[in-house]
Amino acid sequence: MTDGARHAEVDDRAMPRAASSARSSLEVLTTRPGSRGAVLDAMLRDVGCAVECLKLMALEPLPLEPAGRQAILDIDLYRGVVVISPQAAGYLADWLEDWWPQLPEGLAFYAVGSATAEVLHSRLGVRVRVPPHATRGAHVEVDAPVGTTSEALLSLPSLQQLQGQRWLLAAGEGGRALLEDTLVARGARVTRLALYRRLPLALSSQQAGRLAAGAYDAMVVTSNTLLEAVVTSATTRTLNQPLIVSSNRLATLAHAHGFERVTVAADASPGALRQAVLDACAPTRHARETGATAPGPREAIDSQESGKGQA
Repeated sequence: MTDGARHAEVDDRAMPRAASSARSSLEVLTTRPGSRGAVLDAMLRDVGCAVECLKLMALEPLPLEPAGRQAILDIDLYRGVVVISPQAAGYLADWLEDWWPQLPEGLAFYAVGSATAEVLHSRLGVRVRVPPHATRGAHVEVDAPVGTTSEALLSLPSLQQLQGQRWLLAAGEGGRALLEDTLVARGARVTRLALYRRLPLALSSQQAGRLAAGAYDAMVVTSNTLLEAVVTSATTRTLNQPLIVSSNRLATLAHAHGFERVTVAADASPGALRQAVLDACAPTRHARETGATAPGPREAIDSQESGKGQA
């Protein structure tokens, strides 16, 4: 985004906003598409937030390439399967259910987070290894004390020595190459299945205007692609509003784009993101309840840093 775009002025008359004294609930913009986005939106509404999801992206299933189709047919020759998202888990389950009424014994399943593990378990009846911080449910297997990222998954002891083993990586089109590159570097022969693609969508004029005017209390962004899409409509007012992100890596990118009030959720789960929204908006909520003035951007950052050691 250019400096000119960042400092563009927004006509308040184009995006009217009620006086803060007339609003009691927090107004939150979300960006996550698909079923996980719907869960996050519902959880925020459950705690009294007024939620609007920005339609920045759609997910579309992809047909299997010949190599991918062969990988499904040969699934019994693989040591394990790594699945990076709930969407990939759902599409993978579709293919496996069609061609493998009963999965071969000894096939290990790994997932970055608990939501992906739950899809695999509910659809395929398998136990899934995840980093412990993502653990939820009796179907999850744990073998290392780390968080909920690709880096955390790769730190599991069972993924260290993979010489000569065949592994399947179920993912979306594009995205980070870290998992595949690291598994290959550890000796694995990896087949990557691109099971869906992300389609960018243009914001409506109403949503673009609201984003540019900063007419909300907080916004949640969970991927680099979504953040880049947000930036195209961002102004100084956008950059001064609280932004909740799902990882330190994403927070670094947000700061590089000029966002001033960035809060990092404990992980990418809907529950962790909801809690981060409530934490980030605590001064705003308190001000509305007491009639006091909410802290400005700099004061909010300082209070978060003194409490957590990082934005």
